[in-house]
Amino acid sequence: MEPSKDISRLIEIMAALRHPETGCPWDIEQNFETIKPYTIEEAYEVSDAIERGDMDDLCDELGDLLLQVVFHARMAEEAGEFSFGDVVNAITAKMIRRHPHVFARSAADTPDAVKKQWDEIKQAEKRERAERRSRRGITEDFKSGFLGSVQRSFPALTEALKLQERAAKVGFDWSAPEPILDKIEEEIGELRVALREGDQAKVSDELGDLIFAVVNIGRHVKADPEQAVRGTNTKFRRRFSHIEHVLEAEGETLEDATLERMEEIWQAAKAIERAVLIG
Repeated sequence: MEPSKDISRLIEIMAALRHPETGCPWDIEQNFETIKPYTIEEAYEVSDAIERGDMDDLCDELGDLLLQVVFHARMAEEAGEFSFGDVVNAITAKMIRRHPHVFARSAADTPDAVKKQWDEIKQAEKRERAERRSRRGITEDFKSGFLGSVQRSFPALTEALKLQERAAKVGFDWSAPEPILDKIEEEIGELRVALREGDQAKVSDELGDLIFAVVNIGRHVKADPEQAVRGTNTKFRRRFSHIEHVLEAEGETLEDATLERMEEIWQAAKAIERAVLIG
């Protein structure tokens, strides 16, 4: 088996890995549920490579993500559901169907007209999907209703943002950022009460309400909450790494250092960052 730029080679490799007699034991025992976390992880790896502007990594990570698609398609084919070819056919059909102004005659020649046409096509797709689900006996549908277009599979912050954006389209929204700050303070107060009461379920519920409100303020000030938190995560990594390096230079370890000493180094790291920004 040799590498190739032809997608069929990747499909052949996956088939070989899943062969019940000669395949890889690890690949053979996998199923949709066990592979799902890897699929999500690879999507994040793609996002990370883009954020870092590393095109070599991006090429590699896109390959890893493509492998996940091939993996799921292979398992579905083994179950008699669909194949990789069906996946390709479905997405190409969808793109052609949703862009009649590109691939067929259409009067949609402005962005607004294209958007209206897109929404009409998606509504027709939803009806077709409902019919397919009905034939399979599937009754619960999280994709129904006005908020149905927001995927539950999104990361929680992204789902919250998109739910708010969707609701705002019909006027269910704050008119300005300031009232949301009041709402955040209200949610903090309710979280304090839950903490005092020691009700873990209520604490979790109030914490979720607080985070949801914080996402809302981010949306109103046009600061994507997912990216904002990722930026903070990067900053935390950098500052904590500074603590680690300083302690190492002093012959100390993280485990032996006091909280006060680590906080002192943390503040020094912040001061260095400010000096760099000012400079």
